[in-house]
Amino acid sequence: MAKRAPQSDPAQDAPQVSAPQHAAAGLPAVGHSLRMATEQMGARRTLATLRKVNQPDGFDCPGCAWPEPGKTHTAEFCENGAKAVAEEATERRIRAEFFAAHPVAELADRSGYWLGQQGRLTQPMLLDEGATHYTPIGWDDAFALIAEELRALDTPDGAAFYTSGRTSNEAAFAYQLFARRLGTNNLPDCSNMCHESSGSALTETLGIGKGSVSLKDLYQADLIIVAGQNPGTNHPRMLSALERAKRAGATVVSVNPLPEAGLERFKNPQNARGLVGHGTKLTDLFLQIRLGGDLALFRALNQLILDADGGVDEAFVAEHCHGFEEFAAEARQTRREEVLAATGLPWEQIEELGRTVLSSRKIIVCWAMGLTQHKHSVPTIREVVNFLLLRGNVGRPGAGVCPVRGHSNVQGDRTMGIFERPSAAFLDALGGEFGFEPPREHGHDAVDTIRAMRDGRVKVFFAMGGNFVAATPDTEVTEAAMRGCRLTVHVSTKLNRSHVVTGARALILPTLGRTDRDVTAKGAQFVSVEDSMGQVHSSRGGLRPPAPGLLSEVAIVCRLARATLGPRDSVPWEDFATDYDTLRDRIARVVPGFDNFNDLVRRPGGFTLPHGPRDSRTFPTATGLANFTVNPLTAPEVPPGRLLLQTLRSHDQYNTTVYGLDDRYRGITGGRRVVLVNPADADELGLTEGGYVDLVGEWKDGVERRAPHFRVVHYPVARGGAAAYYPETNVLVPLDSTADISNTPTSKAVLIRFEPDSGES
Repeated sequence: MAKRAPQSDPAQDAPQVSAPQHAAAGLPAVGHSLRMATEQMGARRTLATLRKVNQPDGFDCPGCAWPEPGKTHTAEFCENGAKAVAEEATERRIRAEFFAAHPVAELADRSGYWLGQQGRLTQPMLLDEGATHYTPIGWDDAFALIAEELRALDTPDGAAFYTSGRTSNEAAFAYQLFARRLGTNNLPDCSNMCHESSGSALTETLGIGKGSVSLKDLYQADLIIVAGQNPGTNHPRMLSALERAKRAGATVVSVNPLPEAGLERFKNPQNARGLVGHGTKLTDLFLQIRLGGDLALFRALNQLILDADGGVDEAFVAEHCHGFEEFAAEARQTRREEVLAATGLPWEQIEELGRTVLSSRKIIVCWAMGLTQHKHSVPTIREVVNFLLLRGNVGRPGAGVCPVRGHSNVQGDRTMGIFERPSAAFLDALGGEFGFEPPREHGHDAVDTIRAMRDGRVKVFFAMGGNFVAATPDTEVTEAAMRGCRLTVHVSTKLNRSHVVTGARALILPTLGRTDRDVTAKGAQFVSVEDSMGQVHSSRGGLRPPAPGLLSEVAIVCRLARATLGPRDSVPWEDFATDYDTLRDRIARVVPGFDNFNDLVRRPGGFTLPHGPRDSRTFPTATGLANFTVNPLTAPEVPPGRLLLQTLRSHDQYNTTVYGLDDRYRGITGGRRVVLVNPADADELGLTEGGYVDLVGEWKDGVERRAPHFRVVHYPVARGGAAAYYPETNVLVPLDSTADISNTPTSKAVLIRFEPDSGES
């Protein structure tokens, strides 16, 4: 039997600290997964549900976007995947009585962890203007209320439609169609805050903003560089792929400011070696780089390649690349002193990696937010592309770019048109298919949406999933902006912080999750998702929905569209809501690569989307070639007495969803308000191990941003840096401190000072 939700909010300001671990997974991961799953679902439901995760006839795990192998294991999920499934398939329920007992002001004082533990939402709820409690509302009345607010706007651009990555392809396509039929491109999404820098750099250099490798490529690689990424917590199933690559002869290099247990050694719970043996050592060379030093590292590697006899694949460069001479001239002028200052690495270690690079024919570079959330993130990723182009490592089996996405369909959402800056070709196809002229003016991304709400230009905020308030930067500014809206609407499975930071009126619309059966008047339905490597496959839940009358995301969008646009709108919203095949037929005629969508998605394993650079070394860039770029070296300035903070996840966390209060691999248990500091830096700054401090952000606007009451933990962080969990430290990230070009918040480069503990939390 599943345990009840916690009634009191556990203390989060007294964490316990032990030595960090040096291996990931194994029997502890199995035990932790089963314990958390049975607490939420009970034993019988746990077994019935977990055996369907990531299976051809089951549902796609909401935990991450890592692809499934061609032949799946019986247990094709990781520890954090089991937690994600348990959170959604929980037997705990939130009904009207819960909201009657808890005023919004009280809920706003609860932690995100406590809110998430209360269970699944079961009926639409309205917080009316001036009310203190959410109260039930019928579906038709809810849609009418939203439609009324949308129609009352002076311009359609007074609304913003946010999307979380868990939204299916079908729901995402219908959602963007509705927004554009309404007349706006205000379609911010979670990519804006995570991998927008990757998309910007890859589109400019290769012509497509996605990764170019498959799992098969990983297994064939000679060298895999994992930079700015912690797969042991954020994408644990990637460890199995790295283990297989290692056993096939690959060298694995990790580049990160913190040592991470998952990249040190992996105890694969799928085999005896992982359960009772020592597991597999994954990292052959660890480069503990300073925060923001990755551009300088790849520049140094490029200089070594240029200087080596036969280092450059001259035939590939001559046939497929543009801008080589300008790039090479800049790279050859790089001074070693600049590289050492920016990276904090010994030159001998860089040379060691350089020798490995020159002896490797097939190279893959994987990265995540450690590269994408700096001011110079786009130039950094462009320099990674330079590195791969030099030796012909794009469009070669076993080689390429591998940005590892987080949400399980964040890449698919973008493919379906969730983008504030859509291409003319996409809008032409969409307008031609549905007989209208879509808006052409660029809309707001996530950061610009906050600015627009703050300035009174966006009055209605609609979120399809996610936890916008907790995911975004500059928490106080974001919350004030949200409270300035006329109406805020959240389509959600569970309660979170965004539901208690509301506009004048607020709606919570509960929806089906990945694990739930989706049955309409036309029968059982399924949806599709795109993984991090461009593979599209189906997902179908098998559990009874947590409440009768619960609607899918597709149905919510379609019913809202009809209520808003009226009966004369020519889009067959009713057909889309009840028969997803009709929606997929229209997607096939609009989105490239989805021809015969309904047939292909029904094949076991789905299908792979075309990718010109990977498939045929064709590059749909402005030059028609792969573009080398010139990227001036920059390094963040850190004045004396300050450190550069990176925000990160704990192991009991997926993005803003907190499953528990432990970070097992880093040795932190029972709390989250910790700041990890190198012991040498701590000594210089007078930071006592176990003492409490306030973190105070510093930025050019002079505004004080404070995160109070953090325990100091001496930890092997690269010198000059510190680390702490988000969303607790999002308050320190200035709204206007964003990456050049991509406008992504600089959450891995927050300048902080330490002040005496204020005693608040």
